Amino acid sequence: MSDYLVLKYVHVSCVIISYTLFLLRGIWMLNVSPWLQQRWVKVAPHVNDTILLLSAVTLAVITHRNPLAETWLAAKIIGLLVYIMLGVIAFRLGRTRRTKVMAWMLAQVVFAYIVSVALTKNPLLF
Repeated sequence: MSDYLVLKYVHVSCVIISYTLFLLRGIWMLNVSPWLQQRWVKVAPHVNDTILLLSAVTLAVITHRNPLAETWLAAKIIGLLVYIMLGVIAFRLGRTRRTKVMAWMLAQVVFAYIVSVALTKNPLLF
């Protein structure tokens, strides 16, 4: 198996893990679950997301992709920044439960957009 395929599988696996953890954390937030306070729940997403980001950058480098030249890749990066901001609001900065829930729900819409752009290489549509 080529290095590209290994990296792509690592990247896609990390995307799935990242979203699963995000979804679980949101459900636990909604249910005011003690699971949300466990150490691994606070650490695992950061470890996984670091691997996700490193695999994305490595894939871009080995495939000679330039986000300044490819609008779909720029859209993914901008979407990622919005997703991260919404996640921070949902799990840290949101002052009210309503704000946290809205940020969590909007982050899922942004996540769907990022995946759509990744699959279609088109930043305009789902």
